[in-house]
Amino acid sequence: MEKILIAGSTGQTGKRVIEILNNTEHFKPIAMIRKEEQKQIFDDMEVESVMADLEGDIEHAFKGIDRVIFAAGSGGSTGPDKTTAVDQEGAKKMVDAAKKFNVKKFIMLSAMGTDKPEEGGDLEHYLRAKKEADDYLVDSGIVYTIVRPGALTDDMGLAKVKLDLKLNERGEISRDDVAFLLVMCLADPLGKNMAFEALEGEESIKSALIELSQNN
Repeated sequence: MEKILIAGSTGQTGKRVIEILNNTEHFKPIAMIRKEEQKQIFDDMEVESVMADLEGDIEHAFKGIDRVIFAAGSGGSTGPDKTTAVDQEGAKKMVDAAKKFNVKKFIMLSAMGTDKPEEGGDLEHYLRAKKEADDYLVDSGIVYTIVRPGALTDDMGLAKVKLDLKLNERGEISRDDVAFLLVMCLADPLGKNMAFEALEGEESIKSALIELSQNN
């Protein structure tokens, strides 16, 4: 089984990613946690965890890791400094470690609007941080997939999406579906060295992702 390190494992999307991975035959999730008290959550799920803080040393967390899903974020209630520290610098630190330990693939959860942060209004700083992290990953030489969803909702996932390199529209997508999409991207040919946008739609996640991967 391949070991998948999940940054942001205690977040709403990250937790869903771990639940999905925990029910697969090929992948073993490793939850990256910041605090000792978070360990119990994953012990209860029979999921292995490793203590590592994105604002500190993280290299020890990469030993034996095959692939990475970065779903971490500073959250909407923190200031710009924290956004820079976690969403930008934390992500770049993960990319550096992934490169050092020859990780096979790096899946980055990004956001729609990173191509034009200046149009993001209140989200401009956040989008600039995400863009810098995305660009850093692209330039790293690691095999990557960058997923840029629309506004995240807590609605039940329908496993139906609309994907494209650029959708030219705004909209929503459930965290359930984003988590499933991130896990699907772990498969080698899917989304390889691509950045794409995702919204809820009419096509199944699997066929939409295969189609996108074959046509781009």
